[in-house]
Amino acid sequence: MPGPKDLDPSSSPRALLGAELRHARENAGLTQEELGRPLFVSGSFIGQLEAGTRRMMPEYAAQIDEILRTNGFFRRNCTASSRSRYPDHFAVAAEAEATATTIKEYAPLLIPGLLQTQAYARAIFRAYQPTATEDVIDELVAARLERARLLDDPTTPLLWAVLDEAVLRREVGGAAEMAEALRRVAGMIRRHRVIVQVLPFEAGGHAALEGGLKLMTFSDGPPLAYLQGLGTGQLEDDPATVARHELTYDLVGAMALSPKESLALIGSVAEDYAHEDQP
Repeated sequence: MPGPKDLDPSSSPRALLGAELRHARENAGLTQEELGRPLFVSGSFIGQLEAGTRRMMPEYAAQIDEILRTNGFFRRNCTASSRSRYPDHFAVAAEAEATATTIKEYAPLLIPGLLQTQAYARAIFRAYQPTATEDVIDELVAARLERARLLDDPTTPLLWAVLDEAVLRREVGGAAEMAEALRRVAGMIRRHRVIVQVLPFEAGGHAALEGGLKLMTFSDGPPLAYLQGLGTGQLEDDPATVARHELTYDLVGAMALSPKESLALIGSVAEDYAHEDQP
């Protein structure tokens, strides 16, 4: 009996691959937990592959082909589903973010990518890669702005960000770039598109001192937590681990200024930068 045809690369490869995985698993009479067991992953991990919120890695694809007897289909097609415009350590999180219904983020150093302006993003990437060509920087900025189009939808996803005060005070690019960037954040708040709080310096020690945190929930899958460091990133789906990070986020939010106070501070700092930029 012939195996399924290869995926059409002009379609959404990851969504199609996930649908094919669900179909093949159900035809084999296996639950998500039963398929995950020989792969040493959880049933929720298989569910994320099927929903398209996780990328299928080649080592998993080869094992799935063997277990489900799919004649090399998943091994052949996992490469197309894994293509991404984002760095490897962030690609899975960015792709999960695109299907999330809620995103909660604690940002210790930078304005979150979904809220960045073009000039602010360019300054960041230039700092990361001071010798890169303009074409490389242009491509990175374009990918970030494309990702930010998630917020073009008036209601979904819900974005709730807690910004450390350092995000406001660290001058990225220059005074003009900072004024524009913070005014964009303030504008999104005033349009009721996002919820933003500021964690002030005076709050002192807090539960997320070790780094940034992103929490995502989905309509058709379990929640995820993403932890990012310098050139590294880790996506967590273990329920106990995600619950612990949710508590961390709640503790940070409890120490932050109210949304109203945060908006006032963001607006005030933006005006300070604007005046600084004047001759």
